[in-house]
Amino acid sequence: MIGVIYLGNNPQSEERLRYLPGKQVVFKKNYIEVADECNKHKINDHYIIFLEKNIQAEDITAINHLKQNCQGIYIILITSHLSAEERKLYQQAGINDTLDTNAAVTVINKKLQFICEREDMLFDTNITKKNVLQFKIPLWKRTFDIVFSSLAIIALSPVMIITAIAIKLESPGPAMFKSKRVGTNYQIFDFLKFRSMYTDAEKHLKELSKTGNQYSKQKEDSISATASLVGNQENGDILDKEIESSMMISEDETMLIGDDFVVNESDFAKQKEEEINNAFVKIENDPRVTKVGRFIRKYSIDELPQLFNILKGDMSIVGNRPLPLYEAEKLTADASIDRFMAPAGLTGLWQVEERGKGGDMSAEERKQLDIKYGQTYSLALDLKIIFRTLFAFVQKEDV
Repeated sequence: MIGVIYLGNNPQSEERLRYLPGKQVVFKKNYIEVADECNKHKINDHYIIFLEKNIQAEDITAINHLKQNCQGIYIILITSHLSAEERKLYQQAGINDTLDTNAAVTVINKKLQFICEREDMLFDTNITKKNVLQFKIPLWKRTFDIVFSSLAIIALSPVMIITAIAIKLESPGPAMFKSKRVGTNYQIFDFLKFRSMYTDAEKHLKELSKTGNQYSKQKEDSISATASLVGNQENGDILDKEIESSMMISEDETMLIGDDFVVNESDFAKQKEEEINNAFVKIENDPRVTKVGRFIRKYSIDELPQLFNILKGDMSIVGNRPLPLYEAEKLTADASIDRFMAPAGLTGLWQVEERGKGGDMSAEERKQLDIKYGQTYSLALDLKIIFRTLFAFVQKEDV
């Protein structure tokens, strides 16, 4: 059974929700009352909660409370607009979907039908907690990470200091680059690297039309699309472009409405499948890379600041590569989510396998190796990967 609760103070939204066919909506003004409403019924009941956007801080508090104290809930934020920063904050807090403030009753009903038809998939909280949220890095692995990263930071500090100076001498801007990445348990953290690109990288994007995508060379226009997503991010760090979509009825098919697209549901599914099969993007001979950047990439010196991520506990020495938010989102749509059951790592199984193949590895092969490591990692496998990494340190391909 799925109940519907409205949390807010908008008379127009309340009026539309009163006319939902076959649904008795419960109206509440306080998130404590909503939590009580959810918990007083059977434990296997599910609830769709419509949260009217109000003051951001209060909304985040409400979402956190509901997520922590209620099982089997699906939160839909009713809003007329979300900035990129707001979207990220609300998603991290735990909203599942958004709905336009002026959405018609037919649109709301269609969304509810969509959710109800997928009840087992969307509300299976036991599977989520078992497979993702309860994973912990073993003590032996965490101990090794602390000892190794501490010694490495001390030993390599002269190299890091010289690198930072060289970067700042060649081009203005910070020596360190920071981006949001997704690691173990789908946790988001600040991923550190030495900056290897010009700070005005967008001026160099026009040169990308002369280069190719190492993992997908089918269409030249796909390179332009990739470049527009990359923007000022480091190579491979696709913009955090989560899709805020709502649904409407157009004759006999469902249309998906996003910030910058209108597409029918079947075409969107095909597009999503193509994105999942090519979630790793790398551009050869990227003109945005500085001379120092090309050198430190070749010898993997740009990765050294991640030793601080390891010491902090964001990453491990060996694990699956932490992905940018947009790429990580693509890999939650199928079995690839198993890759997030392993620690995020400085080096990993596909890195050493790829270098053994001269860099010629498909996106699917890399995903499968990530999943394999997540299911089979051990101290022996970690030591083997570290040993192979030391002898494959210099990348043969042009980065």
